[in-house]
Amino acid sequence: MKKIFIVLLFPVYIFCIGQSVELKSVTDSSQTFKGEIAGVPFTMQLNFTGIADCSLYQYFVDGWYYYDKYQKKIPLTGMYNYGKLSLYNFGNRQQQNAEVLKKQITSPQKVEKVNEIAQTLSPKEYIIFDKITEKENSIAGTFNLDNKKTHPARLFTSNSMIYRYNNYLILPNNKKINTFDFINRHGGNQLVSYASGANGNRILLYFEHSSNFNACGRCGASEGEKGYRLLYFTKDWNYKNYEEFLTESCLENIYETTETESKDKKTIQFKVGKATSSPAYIFTVNIKNATIVKSK
Repeated sequence: MKKIFIVLLFPVYIFCIGQSVELKSVTDSSQTFKGEIAGVPFTMQLNFTGIADCSLYQYFVDGWYYYDKYQKKIPLTGMYNYGKLSLYNFGNRQQQNAEVLKKQITSPQKVEKVNEIAQTLSPKEYIIFDKITEKENSIAGTFNLDNKKTHPARLFTSNSMIYRYNNYLILPNNKKINTFDFINRHGGNQLVSYASGANGNRILLYFEHSSNFNACGRCGASEGEKGYRLLYFTKDWNYKNYEEFLTESCLENIYETTETESKDKKTIQFKVGKATSSPAYIFTVNIKNATIVKSK
């Protein structure tokens, strides 16, 4: 299998006079959420505490919540499971039962039964958020007290993910965007160059990231996805869209890519073999001008 070696310390070429672009990578392992229980405002903070088995979409969380009016923290422990949050307060036995719960969750099958397992530990109260409403940018769920009273609950977000690979692009005009929100959640982007043209601005990124957050799933143990992304913006740095060009991919079965660098090191040509979903093609990366040209 032919490997591609990319120099990661790209020079960043600047062609926007008086303007600059930066990329900052920040991995979050904690999130603070706002919401309401039975119409009463509350705040909740959750911390990532480890993967249950082999998927970064299924992991343990610990934290607290409080009603905004009183701000008395009530401890929580539980699971994040592909967007669903199952959270428990065990009263005076919070720490002990939290450890028991974690020890019993040892597989994806056990993750799916987390509420059933938690109920054997007699939670004093529990909250389950599992109904995403993207139009309203919220996640609905239920709050249960002593298995007697149930109230509606809601988080004021459509994304309950706690562990996040953020790649913040700091743009001119005091603008900032996160590739986590509009490309994918894998991060791994590196700033190569950026430039301006008649139709707006462009940013060229190189990326390397895992193929699958689930290490037990397809391509979970692969070297990952690699390639370039070209992001397009208006003249005022409003984001428009992006294009992606793979040089290596387990998901698309791309491995035999060859690379040719120009003598002045300003362009790199890649010959990509036939992939799972596309025929063979060539693309040329112009580092200086932040452009990518694709040809047969």
